[in-house]
Amino acid sequence: MPSPRVKERQPRDVTINLRANQRQRALIDRAAQTLGKNRSDFMLEAACREADAVLLDRRFFPLDEKAYRRFAAALDKPPADNPKLRRLLASKAPWER
Repeated sequence: MPSPRVKERQPRDVTINLRANQRQRALIDRAAQTLGKNRSDFMLEAACREADAVLLDRRFFPLDEKAYRRFAAALDKPPADNPKLRRLLASKAPWER
């Protein structure tokens, strides 16, 4: 399935309306300007990126019974010991120090 964020310019033939307050619009405009984009391009790219993430997070994939059993067993198996990860998770975040 092709991503909606393709390089070539596709015609924009539908309108999306939304309301924002002054602070939100100023923030969006400042971020868009920082990236050298206009407000519409910036907002569409951000919205499509988030939409991709939401949809990919809920992706359904069918498995036959044998594959499902292997998949479930892998999920149920305790993770291998990882001392570096254990040390990282036990340490305070830099902003908490």
